[in-house]
Amino acid sequence: MTAPAPVEATSDVVAALAPTGVLRAVINLGNPVLAQGTPDAPSGVTVDLAREVARRLGVPARLECVDAARLSFAAVTEGRVDVGFLAVEPERAAQVAFTEPYVLIEGVFAVPDGSAVRTADDVDRPGVRVGVKQGSAYDLYLSRTLTQAEVVRGADGTVAFEEHGLEVAAGIRQPLTRYVAEHPGLRVVEPRFTEIRQAVATGRDRDPDAVAWLRDLVAGLTADGFVAASLARSGQDATVPSPEA
Repeated sequence: MTAPAPVEATSDVVAALAPTGVLRAVINLGNPVLAQGTPDAPSGVTVDLAREVARRLGVPARLECVDAARLSFAAVTEGRVDVGFLAVEPERAAQVAFTEPYVLIEGVFAVPDGSAVRTADDVDRPGVRVGVKQGSAYDLYLSRTLTQAEVVRGADGTVAFEEHGLEVAAGIRQPLTRYVAEHPGLRVVEPRFTEIRQAVATGRDRDPDAVAWLRDLVAGLTADGFVAASLARSGQDATVPSPEA
């Protein structure tokens, strides 16, 4: 695919976003919609975006791979990387600067076939325990919005679900749907309980003009088909937001 026309990056923008002369980007391999492969050979839309941002800045890209969103968040907030790929959440937005979302992912629940939970609204009841991946976007969302159900954190929502014999597992639609297909006796609860808005994040201490440049670049890559093409190459079916979203 032909890359979009370059967005000009001034020397000040380059210095702000890649102060070491290299764009350091953290890639979360724990989200299979956004990244696949191994730490030595990562692939996926976030990898493509990181390399394209670096190309537009005229610097090399250095990728640091982790397996959880909380580790990506820490890498950005601690200044160990220049950009990360995170879901927009109020708790995070207080510490990092976000672009507009480049992809939308659904958070869903899974329950045993015999569960009384029929819709997502049925989950927030006394005695219901929900397994989540610690520090994930849906952990933050459910911790903020559930008033009666209990959030139980683990290495993954399904891991917590199994280890603790929980009533509900929470997760991203695509991998949780695969998990249900591989474990007879479970079903996905409809509708989704949240829409996860994935965006590019950088430190709040970065120059505002550089943050604005990054936002414009990501918006352009989302609008002109770069993101959609990358998702297609990696076999993912997540939603790319419209320019008006």
